[in-house]
Amino acid sequence: MSYNGLNGSRKERAKYLNTVPTDEAMGKLFPILIESITNKAENTPKKQLGPFRTDPKVYQNTPASGLRITWMGHSGILIEIDGKRILTDPVWSARASFTQMIGPKRFFPAPLPLAELPELDAVLISHDHYDHLDTATIRFFADKQTPFFCSLGVGFYLEKWGIAKSRISEMDWGDKASIGDVQLTSCPTRHFSGRGITHRNETLWAAFAIRGPKHNIYYGADSGWFNGFEEIGNAYGPFDLTMLEIGAYGKYWPDIHMGPLSAVNAHKALKGKVMMPIHWGTFNLAPHAWYEPIEKLLPLAERQNLTLFVPEPGAPTEVDGAAFNSGWWRKFMSETK
Repeated sequence: MSYNGLNGSRKERAKYLNTVPTDEAMGKLFPILIESITNKAENTPKKQLGPFRTDPKVYQNTPASGLRITWMGHSGILIEIDGKRILTDPVWSARASFTQMIGPKRFFPAPLPLAELPELDAVLISHDHYDHLDTATIRFFADKQTPFFCSLGVGFYLEKWGIAKSRISEMDWGDKASIGDVQLTSCPTRHFSGRGITHRNETLWAAFAIRGPKHNIYYGADSGWFNGFEEIGNAYGPFDLTMLEIGAYGKYWPDIHMGPLSAVNAHKALKGKVMMPIHWGTFNLAPHAWYEPIEKLLPLAERQNLTLFVPEPGAPTEVDGAAFNSGWWRKFMSETK
């Protein structure tokens, strides 16, 4: 398998590779552990977040603009685009972990029970990490008819947890698929995969460009900064909305997660019009305060005249091209901030 620009991933000895040399921080586990133990940031909110609640009756009517977003937390997004409903990387379990006994715990429950989700046209799975691929959530869909689109190799887990093989479309970078008249394209990211120390990088990681008859959007999943964003923007942009990670960054792993500044740069390289920050405010996955990513992003965006879209968790919100900032997190920040 060869890599050529945006078309096709590359493997060596059954391991997928990034398009550029990438430090995945495997040799820094000890200093990462020490930093995690000794840091004094408010990694987990001192105040309980929420409750957030989505009224499922909202979905009885299609959005007037044709594009509506419901952020379920972290990277879980219910996207309504040009008549189709797409759910990204759903994690409804209390913990993003191999067990519900230990591991990163959600700061708030998912705003809408799985059983109350509207009928979906597709579920997208970007990669196999626990905060993007949740066993219990996938099993909920086992007796449904919803099709799944995922990165190469991730179909193994979906089948294992009850999703019929006929409902699974595995995608390499550059592959395209159709969800009715909405086109889905798998795009490279700079990240890694594996649900443990072993079997690392044996499945692929990706982002998705999603183009409907009226709207064109980008779901970035997980990625460190790389020049591929410019290639993606040139090939598939401009984007009406980019959904980019701003959280879970750290000094020991700059290559595999972006943080606010790199996310801003990625948005610009992608030729994005409106930027939605994701991958923050839901799990304790890094040594920064839970609210730090968004608080750093706001002045950066203002200085660079970026249009931000920051909805409250669980609130179905239309994207109309205008700036929108719910400011939801500030009522939960500690008074010592």
